[in-house]
Amino acid sequence: MSPKELDTPCVLIDLDRVETNIKRLQGYLDAHRIANRPHIKTHKLPQIARMQVDAGAVGITCQKLGEAEVMADTGFDDILITYNILGESKLHRLTQLAKRIRLCVSADSDVTIHGLSQACASAGTEVGVMIEFESGKQRCGVQTPEEAVTLARLITSQPGLRFEGLLTYPTTEHTVPFVDKTRALLKTEGIEIPCVSGGGTPRMWDAHRWKGVTEHRAGTYVYGDRKTVSTGAMMFDEVAMHVLTTVVSRPTADRGILDAGSKVFSSDTLDLDGFGYILEYPEARIYGQSEEHGHVDFSRCSVKPKVGEKVTVIPNHACVVTNLVNEVVCLKNGKVYEVWPVAARGLVR
Repeated sequence: MSPKELDTPCVLIDLDRVETNIKRLQGYLDAHRIANRPHIKTHKLPQIARMQVDAGAVGITCQKLGEAEVMADTGFDDILITYNILGESKLHRLTQLAKRIRLCVSADSDVTIHGLSQACASAGTEVGVMIEFESGKQRCGVQTPEEAVTLARLITSQPGLRFEGLLTYPTTEHTVPFVDKTRALLKTEGIEIPCVSGGGTPRMWDAHRWKGVTEHRAGTYVYGDRKTVSTGAMMFDEVAMHVLTTVVSRPTADRGILDAGSKVFSSDTLDLDGFGYILEYPEARIYGQSEEHGHVDFSRCSVKPKVGEKVTVIPNHACVVTNLVNEVVCLKNGKVYEVWPVAARGLVR
């Protein structure tokens, strides 16, 4: 079946491009002796995670426990959860998961570390802990090497925990000085840093520049999106995710309405102009959205679509599109191959 025969709106995944994207990054990281631990939040699919591990990834990264549980249920046994795990319910789930697989989490406070230790000690299991530090995102993470040393000392003294190293996102020019100072301070304590985990798709081809970073976590690279193209990390013809939509209305000569709005594309602009890039009409601008309508300005297009015409959109942000749909249609050689349920969709706890 041709993709154009599908009902819309529909998320299309080009598996040939996915495979190429996986092999390209894995080859680059292997060449520079950097471990690859891809983030599954972009695709949320065990099938693609398996492609990544089979290509050489050391394990996978998840953002939430629910994602990790799905991946463990489908055979993945080395998972990093890059999140502070807090609360009795989550800690119970974490310890049950740790009894089944090799599991590591991140932490940036003594509260998180004490909670992890108490839960693991009570359950008779163990988890790895990486200390998250700030590299410019202004999200989670300790602010100074001295804070990192204090937490590393705490982790090594607590039952049920193993110190796995340092973690940050994204990898930036702030990363290496932080790691170097922390490493020097920990050396006086007799504590080694097993792993330094960095991340991000936009600067993935710079991973070899960050001396001392031993692992890289990228997610979006597997699909690509409009934002990734804008950073120069990928080209439009490498993007593997597209949204097939239908022009359902042409109320004026220049305005068109698509059957996909914020419930498909999300409201993310990521500092881009508009809400996606229409391959068939590159001069068009998706300037607005309602929940089920995409509002397009076709005024700069010499030829404009007719009502009922199907068009293909590269979304601004692939990860959120994944989490908004129940299934994706996979293509091979330009033809419909299989329909895959998004197994870890909506698992935000």
